[in-house]
Amino acid sequence: MFAGFMRQAETPRRWRRLAGVRIFCDLKPRELRIVDGLLHERGYIAGEVIFDEGEEGQALYIVLEGRVLICRQGDPESGRIAELGAGEFFGDLALLDDAPRAAQARALEACRLAVFFRADFMSLLDTHAAIASRVSLRLARYIGERLRGMNRKVLGAAT
Repeated sequence: MFAGFMRQAETPRRWRRLAGVRIFCDLKPRELRIVDGLLHERGYIAGEVIFDEGEEGQALYIVLEGRVLICRQGDPESGRIAELGAGEFFGDLALLDDAPRAAQARALEACRLAVFFRADFMSLLDTHAAIASRVSLRLARYIGERLRGMNRKVLGAAT
């Protein structure tokens, strides 16, 4: 077990929250319980760094409560990339590889996050391939949407 991370007892309230997260929205209640059993819950205080730019990515984070800022390392004001709230997730590429983080994540206010480690996702692939494939497909679609949005920005700026 990692320091500061605890497995939470199954809670129907958290299942309902997870059902609203884009990558889990296709899962049945029984499947959400399986995924929930793999998540680790962690609390952060306002201003606390969740991960740093350049750090090896090991997990996807889901905002359960509070707000998270994604920014350039050490530049939370002018380096803002995104501000995320309950039901949103970040660090998604870490489920796919161990590449360094492209930005810093920090708590804008006290928040609770569900953490899905790559090792737990890989275990899900081995034990519940159908669930993992639905999560993977949703994740791929989300990443594709982000990529298309960035392409539009770049192409718009070039004209």
